[in-house]
Amino acid sequence: MSKTLSQLLPGEFGIVKKVNGGGAVTRRIVDMGVIAGTRIEVKKYAPLGDPIEVKLKGFNMSLRKSEADLIEVEPA
Repeated sequence: MSKTLSQLLPGEFGIVKKVNGGGAVTRRIVDMGVIAGTRIEVKKYAPLGDPIEVKLKGFNMSLRKSEADLIEVEPA
């Protein structure tokens, strides 16, 4: 059952299934290394829910909720 990255809770892991959408935002996400088969962990949400801190390939990064909604993951 796939979810979007923004639906995972802090501490949960997922495997990226695909990145939806198009344009500059999607290109930036892919350029950061968020591609199919990549393991990703949600670290924390900001108090108001935006941004979302994730760990990917040993690096921490921030994504806006709208960007995280473009990333389909399968719980790992």
